[in-house]
Amino acid sequence: MEGVLDVLVVGAGPAGLTAAYLLSKQKGLSISVIESNTTYVGGISRTEEYKGYLFDIGGHRFFSKSKEVEALWREILPDDFLDRPRSSRILYKRKFYSYPLRAFEALTNLGLLQSFLCVCSYAKARAFPNRHPTSFHQWVANQFGERLFGIFFKTYTEKVWGISCDALSADWAAQRIKGLNLATAILSAIGKSIGRRGASCGKGGCVVKTLIESFRYPRRGPGMMWEAARQKVLANGGLVEMGVTAIGFHRLAELDLWDVSAVRADGSRCVYRTRRIISSAPLRDVVQAVQPVPDGARLAAKLSYRDFITVAVMLNRRPAFDDNWIYIHDPSVKVGRVQNFSSWSPEMVPDSQSGCLGLEYFCFEGDELWTTADADLVALAVKELSALGLASPDQVIDGRVVRQPKAYPVYDADYKEIVESIKTEFVAKYPGLHFVGRNGMHKYNNQDHAMMTAMLTVKNIINGNDDYDVWLVNEDAEYHEEIKGA
Repeated sequence: MEGVLDVLVVGAGPAGLTAAYLLSKQKGLSISVIESNTTYVGGISRTEEYKGYLFDIGGHRFFSKSKEVEALWREILPDDFLDRPRSSRILYKRKFYSYPLRAFEALTNLGLLQSFLCVCSYAKARAFPNRHPTSFHQWVANQFGERLFGIFFKTYTEKVWGISCDALSADWAAQRIKGLNLATAILSAIGKSIGRRGASCGKGGCVVKTLIESFRYPRRGPGMMWEAARQKVLANGGLVEMGVTAIGFHRLAELDLWDVSAVRADGSRCVYRTRRIISSAPLRDVVQAVQPVPDGARLAAKLSYRDFITVAVMLNRRPAFDDNWIYIHDPSVKVGRVQNFSSWSPEMVPDSQSGCLGLEYFCFEGDELWTTADADLVALAVKELSALGLASPDQVIDGRVVRQPKAYPVYDADYKEIVESIKTEFVAKYPGLHFVGRNGMHKYNNQDHAMMTAMLTVKNIINGNDDYDVWLVNEDAEYHEEIKGA
């Protein structure tokens, strides 16, 4: 421990690096960032490299309703964005459905009888909705009808979360697909067929921006953005230490300081003394590691996370489809989503004849899928690609497995009350510890929302007040693809 830091940032994902970069531009502040990953910054927004192939941990589009966030992206990475066409589909029973749904295509694929039953189910849901939906199931059934819920939402959602749609909070649905229902999708499809494009608002209402047709993307993946942010922090005099994991947070009330104990990748221990902490580390782990022990420690133990495996499969030719990603709604396979990285950017593969698909498997750390050997996971991925008709085994030349713990904070029935209790206690009893980002706040924030929590936290620190309540970012449950203004 050498001296006292002004701010220690725990975690070098979008929220942590946004905070570190903005603070490093302030003269006279000492800033350090610690990151448990030994190689990559960016958290789940990182881009990994393997034998000339680049792949994301998930896919990360760059767009935001916030002009401030957009401006910061341009400031950090001014010359490396591509404008990419958005293309995603659902694969269900070996048939493709555009996503968002195109009504006529969906009805044609489902067949006359199934289509009729879906429309009747939708009409019933609109006539007799659940007035107070609390679960994901209830919320989506209200918007689409029970039958379409079963076809297009249930299987995929339960793959992602590992729990019943009845146990998943309606909050998640409200954030991800608010404002979109079957009528919206049908009107959008009709509008598109007569030449209307994009999102707009008028006397007849708004077109939900879930229907956007293009997005920006760094030419070598989102990790390019966060590596650039790291370099700017270093250039401004800040420190970024890799392979360092925080394991204890000790509040020194008499000194108005914090001691943060950490372990390096080589097993050695270190302690950082700091005036303030900005943490994007998982809320459950941080609260349980605080001293004196918070009242909320037992509650925090009830927070849960969904973990994630990416199997990157390298191909000796371009994939047969151009989608950025495909949602797999087929219960006969374990894969939940397939990314096509060359469709995100041509620079994600070494040459124009190569391909790289990312198969995403959702699991819990330590379960059977998580502990499966890498070679067996690659074999499973190749088998499922073939079964789905997306690639044949003779196209596969290599594979790479990446496990991502705590990829998603779980939105179960109890999470909101637990998080609110923790927030209230820490604001009152533990000044100087700021929670930001998706895992840091146990909120399903997107990349731009995570950044905004960091940006507002930095404003509070610089101004010496708490004028901005960062917990209200995305609190209205508006997913940032919804647009309400022209």
